[in-house]
Amino acid sequence: MRIEDVRRQLTTPLGAPAYPPGGPYRFTDREYLNITYRTDPEAMRKLVPEPLTVAEPLVRFEVMKMPDVTGLGAFCESGQVLRVEYDGEPADYLHAMYVDSLSSIASGREISAFPKKMGAPALYVDTDTLVGTLDYGSLRVATATMGYKHGQVEEAAAREEIGQPTYGLKILPGYDRRPRILELVRSQITDITIKGAWSGPARLQLFEHALAPLADLPVLEVLSATHILTDLTLGRPEMVHDYLAETERR
Repeated sequence: MRIEDVRRQLTTPLGAPAYPPGGPYRFTDREYLNITYRTDPEAMRKLVPEPLTVAEPLVRFEVMKMPDVTGLGAFCESGQVLRVEYDGEPADYLHAMYVDSLSSIASGREISAFPKKMGAPALYVDTDTLVGTLDYGSLRVATATMGYKHGQVEEAAAREEIGQPTYGLKILPGYDRRPRILELVRSQITDITIKGAWSGPARLQLFEHALAPLADLPVLEVLSATHILTDLTLGRPEMVHDYLAETERR
């Protein structure tokens, strides 16, 4: 392969890339189970990187079922999103994401700043209950339950919930194992079609695990739960803070 052709490549392996070069990614019938809970403020502050700040110690545990994604197919995802502020603006910080798709993991980490690793999430209806689970290997690390469609959620509220400004850490090491890229990245979903949104009573159990430590942000009080069905397109990420440039100035 000629040098100019190599320069046009987005990912590896050459000839069989981990994900397609096209974009943006369009999600059809993306389904959310979101449970927002209050956690220990000191535990949360230890995990939120400056210049983000913690106003209220709120965490959203989410399970997302994605049956139709352009270029990536079908997969399921689960994780924790932390409520933060940046320059006084309320926002979400992507703390941890567990996914059952290699192409989603590779593209999310390489193209954007999604903290994805392998896991086995599931979202399904059990009689009259919406159930979201997350397994890491063979062990259960989270179980969420919500009454199925007990109440309606206004479209504007659902849109606001999944359309918040979102921050993540982009870290790529060099060969000396020190970061070559170390950035705070912002993105926002603005192309959203809400197909349905519901509320209901909810409970969330988190189980201790060394490599999937969701329980390090313990559930002190469940505040709300939503079940949202939507079509959307991911927003383009942008760098807002370069930690390495800050180091060089010092």
